[in-house]
Amino acid sequence: MSRFNVVMALMLVVCALAVIQAQHRSRTYFVELERLKKEARVLDEQWGKLQLEQSTWANLARVDTLARTRLGLVEPAHDRVRIEMLADAP
Repeated sequence: MSRFNVVMALMLVVCALAVIQAQHRSRTYFVELERLKKEARVLDEQWGKLQLEQSTWANLARVDTLARTRLGLVEPAHDRVRIEMLADAP
């Protein structure tokens, strides 16, 4: 076998190993990408649930009911309400 053939065979092996490594890295990245996509879907679902929960807690009727029942707050009589107008700032 000539020296040229040995060098070419060695280069072929090196290139084959590089291709194998690139394929392995590609598969690893793909698995990681799919895992991250799944995690993003889960986080989106949680975000939607949290938004719904926040809107429920912030519902004005619910706040009013809790203020009346738990805190004993009542609406003031009309003669106890005072409205003041502020002068326009210069």
